[in-house]
Amino acid sequence: MNGAHLHMVVNHFPIIGTILGLGILITGIILKNNSVKNTAYVLFIVAAIFAAFSMGTGEGAEEMVEDMPSVGKQIIHEHEEMAEKLAIVLYVLGVISLAGLYLNFKKHAKAKLVSFLAVIIGAVAVFLAQQTGTTGGEVRHTEIRPNAVQAAGIEQNTTSGEKGEAEDKD
Repeated sequence: MNGAHLHMVVNHFPIIGTILGLGILITGIILKNNSVKNTAYVLFIVAAIFAAFSMGTGEGAEEMVEDMPSVGKQIIHEHEEMAEKLAIVLYVLGVISLAGLYLNFKKHAKAKLVSFLAVIIGAVAVFLAQQTGTTGGEVRHTEIRPNAVQAAGIEQNTTSGEKGEAEDKD
């Protein structure tokens, strides 16, 4: 398993875990169920751990693909910048989740406040996770890049134009 493969194995959980965790935490708040909230907190903690793994494997992945045609250092740089922001937010969310678990266990009065704080930070994390996932996908999936539709249209027109010229010559 090379660096790029390892990165692709671990980089999905911070995104998916954060999305699921936010939904579960909101459900726990609505149901006023600490067990459900604790499940969300554990997901956030695991997402933060996997974010650290993703950050640790990102450099190896970058070295594998940065010189490939159609990749480019700018696309990788944008993804790296977004991933760093997400990682920081997930680390904060992980610490808040540890506090939430502890306060729920102790049945502390501030537990409810911590859960609402986790929802806010979780929502920010989900937004950043979406951005990070998109910029990461753009590294190798040229079809999802913002200019892909324009490039495909130009390519299609060129291909159509060439066929028309060839037909005219017959």
